[in-house]
Amino acid sequence: MLKSIQKRKNKLRAQRKSRVRGKVFGTAELPRLTVYKSNKHFYAQAIDDNTGMTLASADGRKLGLKSNSEDVKKVAAEMAKNLASKNIENVVFDRNGYLYHGVVASFADALREAGIKF
Repeated sequence: MLKSIQKRKNKLRAQRKSRVRGKVFGTAELPRLTVYKSNKHFYAQAIDDNTGMTLASADGRKLGLKSNSEDVKKVAAEMAKNLASKNIENVVFDRNGYLYHGVVASFADALREAGIKF
């Protein structure tokens, strides 16, 4: 029973991800900021889709942080610092199929407070 529920959740996330990914594209001037969350950690990276290169990243696991709303704000601050070092102020936000609430919304709000524009 639980496996079928998890399969359905994964399928729905994959559908959302492909729908969003078809519309969102990053360049060197306006990179795509994508997020990934697991049950324990939170990750983010800014990608130039023209060259397929990661321009900046932040890893909650390396920072010793969990995947909760308070720790995600610290990951966002680290990401904003990395983007600022590359002179990137504007990004296109890719929520990677996750619903925009909880830690994903906290991350986006903290980035906006740090001066990154979507």
